[in-house]
Amino acid sequence: MTINRDLLIAGKDVPAVSGRTTEDINPYTGEVYATLAAGGAEDVALAVDAAQAAFEDWAALSPFARRAIFLKAADILQSRGEQAADLMAGEAGGTRPWAYFNVALAANMLREAAAAITAPRGEVLTAQEPGALGLAVREPVGVVAAFAPWNAPVILGVRAVAAPLAAGNTVVVKPSEDAPLACGLFVADVLREAGLPDGVLNVVTNAPQDAAEVAEALVADPRVRAVNFTGSTEIGRIIGTHAARHLKPALLELGGKNAILVLADADVDYAVDAVTFGVFMNAGQICMSGDRILVHESLAEEFTARFTAKVAGLPSGNPAEPTTVIGPLVSAAAARRVARLVADATAKGATLLLGGGEPEGAVHPATVLTGVPKDAELFHGEAFGPVCVIETFATDDEAIALANDTDNGLTAGIITENGTHGLAVARRLRTGIVHIGDQSVADEPQAPFGGFKASGYGRFGGRWGIEAFSNTRWVTLATQHAHFPF
Repeated sequence: MTINRDLLIAGKDVPAVSGRTTEDINPYTGEVYATLAAGGAEDVALAVDAAQAAFEDWAALSPFARRAIFLKAADILQSRGEQAADLMAGEAGGTRPWAYFNVALAANMLREAAAAITAPRGEVLTAQEPGALGLAVREPVGVVAAFAPWNAPVILGVRAVAAPLAAGNTVVVKPSEDAPLACGLFVADVLREAGLPDGVLNVVTNAPQDAAEVAEALVADPRVRAVNFTGSTEIGRIIGTHAARHLKPALLELGGKNAILVLADADVDYAVDAVTFGVFMNAGQICMSGDRILVHESLAEEFTARFTAKVAGLPSGNPAEPTTVIGPLVSAAAARRVARLVADATAKGATLLLGGGEPEGAVHPATVLTGVPKDAELFHGEAFGPVCVIETFATDDEAIALANDTDNGLTAGIITENGTHGLAVARRLRTGIVHIGDQSVADEPQAPFGGFKASGYGRFGGRWGIEAFSNTRWVTLATQHAHFPF
């Protein structure tokens, strides 16, 4: 049965002004999974109207009342694992374990946002003038434009709105066309059920061909005061340019070309398990996925043999099957793109150790390569699929140079049994995140999450998320009359 959904504006489900709709396709079956309203610039304006109208009351609401809504939403979300799993499989090909992980982490993100609402916010400053009190006060900015991606739809749908709302802002979210239910309307439904007032969170879905128009209209609206975007580096550059043109701060979490380093003292069994997870969780469609596996030459032969054997046995296919590890990519076109990257690399001299070939619909086989030359697109381009490249190194200097040889700088993993050695290597990596003794994929709601270089700027998580979506004001209070020179 096809799902039908409208836009969410001012607490009401409403059709697009144009009356147009768009189809949401199941990547595994190729069938229509949902029909949604195809919003346009006029719908964006209505959504911003609603958010602007709701802002003062939401910002003035008691922090304890706001916190109660977030805590209730977390509990509601925690109870919706089955619904989330169905949505993620139907829209984006997500496996059931991945969906349950999304729900658990997203619920904790809401709880962390709830804690941030009542955390101390601001500072007392030393003042130059006698008898004066100086304050640095953080206040909400107003309406925030949020863009929620499809690949971890519940996690990133919550992350798109949680910190801005916790800071006292209202939000208009444009969810991805590839998972508008899971990363947009589902999250909004949970918060609405928890008691979020009308207009505080609004959702405008759109047809793929209208994405640029809708995004530009949202960022350009003068009542929007900050932008929150998670997605590809390519689109992030466009969003960042629009925000800069209108002098609006933007938090951008973009693509990665992440390395997992297996040092000489690594436990090979652990390294194989960790790297398999870091590369192939969600079929490699995570901004933190390990594209490049850098293995010390003393372990390379043993690691490669064990790793390819383990990967060859990973169940793939139907995301509805609970045992599936590698489900379909978000679309058949995405699978063909990954296949082209692999074909280009092998044509230019790379060695295919496992996988390759043509995908079956949206399902691309788990693929491992080595010897990818620098002129191959895969050498620098983000795979964003079930693909990794193994490279070897002889020294720490060589490993660090390889890991840093990318325009991106999101995350990295260092597999080692020597934490001191791992820390010495980690300090030289140019990434926003690094995990010592672990692979590259990890997220905790209280930690500063974000990238460096072409992986974006700004940080989510804990107080960093609140700071990203609030404005610092300097307020002084004179307790005695000042003396003026004239």
